[in-house]
Amino acid sequence: MSANKLKKIIVTGGAGFIGSHLCRRLLHEGHTIFCLDNLYSGSLENILDLCPHPCFAFIDQDVCEPIHLEADEIYHLACPASPSYYQKDPIFTIRTCVLGACQVLELARRCNAKILLASTSEIYGDPAVHPQVETYTGAVNPIGPRACYDEGKRCAETLFFDYKRMYGLDIKVARIFNTYGPYMQKEDGRVISNFITQALDHQPLTIYGKGKQTRSFCYVDDLLEGLIRLMQSTHTGPFNLGNPEEYKVEELAQIILELTGSSSPFEYRPLPQDDPKVRCPDITLAKKHLNWTPKTQLLEGLQNTISFFEKLTSLRSH
Repeated sequence: MSANKLKKIIVTGGAGFIGSHLCRRLLHEGHTIFCLDNLYSGSLENILDLCPHPCFAFIDQDVCEPIHLEADEIYHLACPASPSYYQKDPIFTIRTCVLGACQVLELARRCNAKILLASTSEIYGDPAVHPQVETYTGAVNPIGPRACYDEGKRCAETLFFDYKRMYGLDIKVARIFNTYGPYMQKEDGRVISNFITQALDHQPLTIYGKGKQTRSFCYVDDLLEGLIRLMQSTHTGPFNLGNPEEYKVEELAQIILELTGSSSPFEYRPLPQDDPKVRCPDITLAKKHLNWTPKTQLLEGLQNTISFFEKLTSLRSH
């Protein structure tokens, strides 16, 4: 199948932050999109502009249930991805990771479809290797409060590779690092959305630990390009997809204060259990095999994201 042929594409978790952007991008390219989401952490508001389109269909369904659709490609993004969502019901989270993977893999096997797993940098845990490379097997606490997501995604990767080995399924695995941009949920607990909403509301910016832990931030448009290039490639992965520029959390907070013009103070709280002290992708493989590297600078991406939250605040105040 040529890369530019119009396809039927399923996006699980398509009403979520990244999923809604992916649906919009693929729909713009002319494909027929089936957006499957149970709205646990996604929102219909994210896809309202897409629903009238004749080549877009929203299916309100849990990914753990059998999926009766036909597709050429499947982007499997369904799973609560922020700590506030995935820790709210950890059993639901790990069921989604494991049983959801089984359902989409069986669907791909039946349709002979290519299938991409949106895995996560969290599979590396609190890493002893920095920056993180794909050959690093991670340091995850299997019984900690984050394990439902970390181990759930690790098990999903196992299932994907076992389906490739047993059935020859054409799988792709992307390990996604911190991603941000418009359509993030205000209350999702991610550091960028937290800081922006706190700054705009003139509330203290919540910093855990001493704020010296590092993160790297990839703008959503750059991530989409990486996901689509991986799907169109002949490679399986796993591939790290993220921005290798690293920032201390305290440094990020200061940048957001300056961009919003806020005078909010910092409020320091204890570091949560198993919170990684460093997080930065080595993207050598993605550069080499996908010819992919992020283009959006942090200040530009943050300005776009702040503008989105400012409009959201304005709409909700009227």
